[in-house]
Amino acid sequence: MTAANASLSKVPCTIVTGFLGAGKTTLVRHLLQNAGGRRIAVLVNEFGDLGFDGSFIAGCGIEGCTAEDIVELPNGCICCTVADDFVPALEKLLNRPNPPEHILIETSGLALPKPLVSAFNWPAIRARVTVDGVIAVVDGPAVADGTFADDPEALAAQRADDASVDHDNPLEEVFEDQILCADLILLNKSDAIDLDTRNRVKHEINQHLPKAIKIVETAHGAVEPALVIGLGAAAEADLAARPSHHESEADHDHDDFDSEAFPLPRVAAPEELAARVAKAAEAAGVLRLKGFSAVGDKPMRLVVQGVGRRVSHHYDRAWNTGEDRAGRLVVIGLKGFDRDAVAAALAG
Repeated sequence: MTAANASLSKVPCTIVTGFLGAGKTTLVRHLLQNAGGRRIAVLVNEFGDLGFDGSFIAGCGIEGCTAEDIVELPNGCICCTVADDFVPALEKLLNRPNPPEHILIETSGLALPKPLVSAFNWPAIRARVTVDGVIAVVDGPAVADGTFADDPEALAAQRADDASVDHDNPLEEVFEDQILCADLILLNKSDAIDLDTRNRVKHEINQHLPKAIKIVETAHGAVEPALVIGLGAAAEADLAARPSHHESEADHDHDDFDSEAFPLPRVAAPEELAARVAKAAEAAGVLRLKGFSAVGDKPMRLVVQGVGRRVSHHYDRAWNTGEDRAGRLVVIGLKGFDRDAVAAALAG
């Protein structure tokens, strides 16, 4: 029996990997909104113990998506906490009276996908689930600029601070590991770069790949679900074809990164919050910012995101009755990033 045939009775899982701010959560929301009646559950993991993306997905008001369908794992990168967090969470979903027909797994931006794929061979779950496919979401403009966090100053600071770095930046290795493990690569934010640049980025990505992997151009994570779900890759049986800089989870840690949550005050207008977040993004060592806040007396919650010098914002849902409207911003940065500068910028 082939690996593909053996996996037919298993619940398929799609692993969505990608660097900080590439658009993984936007893709997951898009797939949930276009589920076509399929029961889909989501395991979402953000770096550090602060979490945000789980509530960002669960609170989006998508029809058919309930609180029990979203499992947030905020206690550390799931590629490093497989036994303690990932496997038990997966078993809990599978043991529901109405188990999901498909599971989406959104990793943190710093996760290496191969250890996670390997976990599907664990005795507790290997007969029940299979990796339908690994989807790598790539930030097109950032790669076009020659960076992955769209912040060359922060990357230069990391290089200077890490005596072990020669010519390979640790962030670059994470990015490469993610695309090397992929069954499909989504070149996201392709609407922000011209055709020649898109072709150049695709060529650069292909230079890292030992085999032909399809690259699909997307904007705002919008992709035909049939291109992403139903690949039948059985990736857990194909580990040898997915090379990695870090062949064991023991090789992988996040000592170079910190995360912290900052309170966000109520603002009078979205532009005011965006300006404060943009200023905070300039603080030394900051890589990514993501959070939400209240705007005046408006009934909607404002979400703001920043990756490098790019800051965006939108209203995602109405505040719930009785919900605390205190805002917060999760900041991910290099270890020792300037917290005081971030706090001062957000205070206005």
